[in-house]
Amino acid sequence: MSDLDPRLRERLTAYRTDVTARAVGPGPDQARRTLRRRRRTRVVAVAAAAVVLVLAPVVANAALKGDRTPPVPAESVDPTPPPTSAPPPTPSATPSPDSTPSAESDAPDGRISRTQLLAARLDLPDWPQIVPSTCTTSDVRLVTSATETWIPLLAAAPVSHADLDGDGAQETVALIACRYGESLAKQVVAFDRDEDGRIVTLGRVVRTTDGIEDILGFTVSTAGAVQVRVADLQPCCDTPAYWPQEQRRTYRFQGGRFIQTDGPTKFGKDPRLTDLRLTMTHTLVDAPGGRKLTTVFTVTNGGRVDAAQVEFRGFDVGEPAGGDWPKCEPEGASQDVNRVCVVPGVPAGESRRYTFVDLVPDRSGAAAMKRSFHVGHIDAQDRRWRDLNDKDNRVELPGVL
Repeated sequence: MSDLDPRLRERLTAYRTDVTARAVGPGPDQARRTLRRRRRTRVVAVAAAAVVLVLAPVVANAALKGDRTPPVPAESVDPTPPPTSAPPPTPSATPSPDSTPSAESDAPDGRISRTQLLAARLDLPDWPQIVPSTCTTSDVRLVTSATETWIPLLAAAPVSHADLDGDGAQETVALIACRYGESLAKQVVAFDRDEDGRIVTLGRVVRTTDGIEDILGFTVSTAGAVQVRVADLQPCCDTPAYWPQEQRRTYRFQGGRFIQTDGPTKFGKDPRLTDLRLTMTHTLVDAPGGRKLTTVFTVTNGGRVDAAQVEFRGFDVGEPAGGDWPKCEPEGASQDVNRVCVVPGVPAGESRRYTFVDLVPDRSGAAAMKRSFHVGHIDAQDRRWRDLNDKDNRVELPGVL
């Protein structure tokens, strides 16, 4: 080959190089770049697959044609599509206000009518211990009349419905009662249905016990809060309807039971009442035709409320004979047979005296009957009130000879 013309040798060398390049391909450097690109594209498989599909024909075509222009390295390709060329992302589904999750929609429907409650056999929460044994709790069939028998009854208050336990379905609230003596034991009860459609008891909201003597009614909000009107006294017999104190207490179903979440938790002293106190002294002296009995009654208002009027009962001890109240006028009192006479009242912190004189006949040693006397608070509307401590509202005159 040394004898060849130098120009011919250069042409043969170029020809051999060109043939070798066509047969072998891009070479090890290009292969390493391709392997590096494939490893990196594993992180974003979908984008890398698209890049490989696009670049593979280019690399192959360049190898066949002897194109020395290297392809675009894979690491320079941004796998994230440009915002302008990509479709807008699909927003996550937002439930509408009226939609409910599938778990909630599967809850049994606890909306129960009065007719359905009366027709069902129910298991009720426990009654207070004061009720008779006829106030049962198991397999109960409610009645509608308190005078029918002393068994559980469905009160006349309308039943109410709301989602009490947050399961997406409504439950039912009703007032249940049972007679004992002249009063009614009462409890507000929530009912639901089980998966078989049977009526079951969700729980007791509140009952007449522990300082609550009466339940006057209830309301249920759409948010599941049960507001109950309670009282510290249940009027019956001759008890005036205006005596009880009323409160509103709110209950919610939490942790598998109803708990109070708002309102007062107990009744305090009735601010309308005062504390009248009655004391007495008496003397007995000889007099023509018998003995003269002089009785002095003192009424003290130890409370914070003025007593507009004072009621005397049992004062058949003779004629009024002076003091702060010169006379007793039973004809000016109410028609209440318990009132003997009504006199002007006693302001808070003050006292008044009332004196009676009576001629006691000589009974030749026969003992006279003991007599009791009582005072009470009457307001300006002639309404009779209880006393904060009625034990000191009464005195007793011992039998006199």
